[in-house]
Amino acid sequence: MKLLIDMNLSPEWVKVLGDKGYEAVHWSSVGNPCASDHEIMTWAKDNEYVHFSHDLDFGAILAATKARGPSVIQIRSQDINPHHIGNAVASAINQFKSHLEKGALIVIDEAKSRSRILPLR
Repeated sequence: MKLLIDMNLSPEWVKVLGDKGYEAVHWSSVGNPCASDHEIMTWAKDNEYVHFSHDLDFGAILAATKARGPSVIQIRSQDINPHHIGNAVASAINQFKSHLEKGALIVIDEAKSRSRILPLR
């Protein structure tokens, strides 16, 4: 599974997720740091990446457009340091891997993770 780390998350996530066996790139290494959310979503979908963000806009875009992809993982935590919540993220990715491969919005906080299959209704 390939993960695209959003600009609002530290590039440290690339190493943390890589160490857990995931291919991950930070948006700043593949696209314009000032790109619109739509451009980032299009790139992720075209290149078969799951978009990983702390920004609620991506879930809203999926809902408004009734899109079937790309899959999006959202962190809903005050502490988004990969060393703090990295294990919870990896656990959620493993738990919902089949959902992410088909198209899903995964929301992760410190207490629980949940999945919604795309398109959102």
